[in-house]
Amino acid sequence: MTVAAPASARPARRAPTSSLRNPGVPLDLDGVRRVRVNRAAADHRAATLTTRRSVKREWQAGWLLRAVTLIDLTTLAGDDTPGRVRRLCGKARRPVRHDILGALGVPAPEVTVAAACVYHGLAPAARAALDGSGIPVAVVSTGFPAGLSPFATRLREIEESVAAGAEEVDIVITRGLALRGDWERLYDEVAAFRDACGDAHIKVILGTGELGTLANVARAATVAMMAGADFVKTSTGKEKVNATLPVGLAMARAVRDYFRATGVRVGLKAAGGIGTAKDALAWMILVKEELGDAWLDPGLFRIGASSLLADIERQLEHHATGRYSAFHRHPVG
Repeated sequence: MTVAAPASARPARRAPTSSLRNPGVPLDLDGVRRVRVNRAAADHRAATLTTRRSVKREWQAGWLLRAVTLIDLTTLAGDDTPGRVRRLCGKARRPVRHDILGALGVPAPEVTVAAACVYHGLAPAARAALDGSGIPVAVVSTGFPAGLSPFATRLREIEESVAAGAEEVDIVITRGLALRGDWERLYDEVAAFRDACGDAHIKVILGTGELGTLANVARAATVAMMAGADFVKTSTGKEKVNATLPVGLAMARAVRDYFRATGVRVGLKAAGGIGTAKDALAWMILVKEELGDAWLDPGLFRIGASSLLADIERQLEHHATGRYSAFHRHPVG
């Protein structure tokens, strides 16, 4: 059985990551302090996103194919090895089995993940495994996940990550600065990290589960964008609470406000706890409704995940064959 995904929902070829940068703007403290978030309204909006809009049948297959191209395929375990990274990168190159793509009428070369994300020390292994694929290596840096190592050490780690082949650097902020409302120091920190990245894109991890309030989340995102963040990212995946839809809503609206003020599009990355195809669709609906179709592109929206890909591939096989397969038949790597 062939189930052709609608052309408008099929994966789009991605422009090189380096084509889009946020130059940043001077810190506007008054603007940051004016940021407010109505928690009850945000919770209600997040809870009704998927009840107001649903994606069914062949359109769901198209959305899931697009979701694959938005994934930063990630391994950030304490027992990571070069061999595990090579397997991950093999899956990044071929995230969905070719027989499934053939049944869906989608050419296999159109479907790769957005990036492979690894620890700093494994960047060379990832770079070698992805050579010639066009898939960028993303590296977590700056004392990930706590971000509490000495400032000079964090800067040097970024520089070494870029030298090792990282095209994207996921940095973590000092959460205490946001909790104290020390926006000047947070701005200076992110600006220094951006300078250390050079031509590599900088994705700023806010650690939203540790920021206390949605207003703090929105303000931290705003400061990071003013300092030159190319992406603002929810979480390290190591906090007790990671990516939630209310947090995503607060961040998306901060991104939208920044675009309206500056004309610069900044990316949004959701990471931590996104493990099912249903989760991915919910985040895509949020991005579509709050930011528009332009953001449903790997250059502006990412999902950091590992097990998510296996569940998406399983759902796509169901669309292609009418049967569900066991989860273990779709390994990440």
